[in-house]
Amino acid sequence: MYINYDVIVVGGGHAGCEAALASARMGMQTAMLTMNLDTIAQMSCNPAIGGLAKGQLVREVDALGGEMGKVIDATGIQFRLLNASKGHAVRSPRAQADKRLYQLTMKRRLEEQANISLRQDCVEEIIIHDNGILGLIGKSGTRYRSKAVIITTGTFLNGLIHIGNSQSKGGRSSEPSAEKLSGSLQNLGFKIDRLKTGTPPRLNGSRINYDILQAQDGDENPTVFSFSTKKILRPQIKCYITHTNNITHEIIKSNLDRSPIFTGQIKAVGPRYCPSIEDKITRFPDKDHHQIFLEPEGHDTTEVYCNGISTSIPFDVQEAMIHSIRGLENADITRYGYAIEYDYVPPTQIKPSLEAKDVENIFLAGQINGTSGYEEAAAQGIMAGINAVLKIRGCEPFILDRSEAYIGVLIDDLVTKGTQEPYRMFTSRAEYRLVLRHDNADRRLMRYGYQYGLISSDQWGGLLEKEKNISETREYLERKKNGEDSLLKLLRRPNISFNDLLEVDSDLRARSISVLVQEQVEIEAKYEGYINRQKQQIEKFKKMEKLSLPSHFHYDSIQGLRKEAQQKLARFRPVSLGQASRISGVSPADISILMVYLMSKSKGNTQSAVINNSLSFKPVTTSLSRRL
Repeated sequence: MYINYDVIVVGGGHAGCEAALASARMGMQTAMLTMNLDTIAQMSCNPAIGGLAKGQLVREVDALGGEMGKVIDATGIQFRLLNASKGHAVRSPRAQADKRLYQLTMKRRLEEQANISLRQDCVEEIIIHDNGILGLIGKSGTRYRSKAVIITTGTFLNGLIHIGNSQSKGGRSSEPSAEKLSGSLQNLGFKIDRLKTGTPPRLNGSRINYDILQAQDGDENPTVFSFSTKKILRPQIKCYITHTNNITHEIIKSNLDRSPIFTGQIKAVGPRYCPSIEDKITRFPDKDHHQIFLEPEGHDTTEVYCNGISTSIPFDVQEAMIHSIRGLENADITRYGYAIEYDYVPPTQIKPSLEAKDVENIFLAGQINGTSGYEEAAAQGIMAGINAVLKIRGCEPFILDRSEAYIGVLIDDLVTKGTQEPYRMFTSRAEYRLVLRHDNADRRLMRYGYQYGLISSDQWGGLLEKEKNISETREYLERKKNGEDSLLKLLRRPNISFNDLLEVDSDLRARSISVLVQEQVEIEAKYEGYINRQKQQIEKFKKMEKLSLPSHFHYDSIQGLRKEAQQKLARFRPVSLGQASRISGVSPADISILMVYLMSKSKGNTQSAVINNSLSFKPVTTSLSRRL
């Protein structure tokens, strides 16, 4: 006997939460199966949301109707806008979270959401029936059945924890791993590989000498994550900065023979951009110190996260390392750092919709796709949730391209290039980052959230009113003169802000324009030339993306196409000529041959013209666009 649902989400991490909420809010009877209901939305590593490029992802999730931005706004304890002194394209919001409160708040929102059933069970097997319905068997012996399954297992698939030469099975500290699901996925035809990540020790903050450390305050006027949040109301707290030193480095160097990273005990690849402290001191031997951010984990605890010293060295070495650091001489370690190896599914096996290419109705989201970070997971989760529902309804999948969202960049990178190390989002990965700013995510994406029923009519109406105010304000600035120049022309000057215009124009002040509208008008005025140039590049990019390729195209039949290109194209099965052009091993010459082939098959001149125009596509590479 089976328990029936429309959609089953396997896993209760950040991807699973967004996937389940999206599915349920779109009307599907949804189950979340997770090994421990008490750890739903737990922050396994750092107690923070957002950061460079990650903040853009959170705002995009919010614009689509997701929950992460709302929950961090409600539970954050310090908010900062990173890169505030740089161009708008690389600014990103970040917030320290009250770790436990964040988790409980997200869990409560899942519990209160209609159409969601939370069940504590460990999925061990997936069964495919002839009619495409999927069956799942839990460790409890319970049998489940659904029309679509979204797998969001994080680091729990065959997780193996390392501290020194000690190894133990686990998906997270003090939690068991999922031992059988990987084998079931392999039986379904998935290729499985291994990755590694790590976490630093935590300290009892009451034993830290903060008086001698550099304090780091939050912003006086916090930048919110959710477009529905009016103001941050909770009090903010300080973080602190300290550094490793030569003594710290000597302690670690003298014990590298006990580090599982260097003994060969850990075989999987770890994150290049978030290395362990052992990696840092060996890769950068000339650097005599490394920065450590001491980040409180909440208002109701003294526990502190040591951001910057992720490690898997033995217990005694961690003790000596901590006590060698300024301000931490008398600190107590509450939890030791550790490394964890886990199974993942190389993401070239999934479609841009996040559905598996070869197993219908199974979607993958989060670290199982090789990503690293809560934000990357949440972004995949909401997309998988939406697409699972659309698949059940027989609708076309929802796919964001690289010109529309960081989410589009993230998913396109995964399915087109794959990853052999934990993937982390950066602003540099986005070619069109000047138009993919965190401040305009609502204007870019909220229409999709509204279309799929994840954004309320009130929110949608608020965006329409905002757009109207932006348009009217710009028109006013264009026609209103100050001397010989219009106010809009004055605003384009580097040393003039919208506030300056308010001081000189009483009629403008009388309009009572919101700060958010002022911000959008000012950004678009100052960067107008560069934004227009990027939009032209986007138009050419979209033409390439519109040239679709069949999923089972016979590339070996195209004369002149190199063998490597034939093999890569057959393996990756790109959905468009644009995606094909981004596959490693497929050269511009190969793309030209594909274009010629498509032109020869075209019945009219329209597609030929599109192809010819697409040949001139080049990304913007001016020094100013790189700086932006």
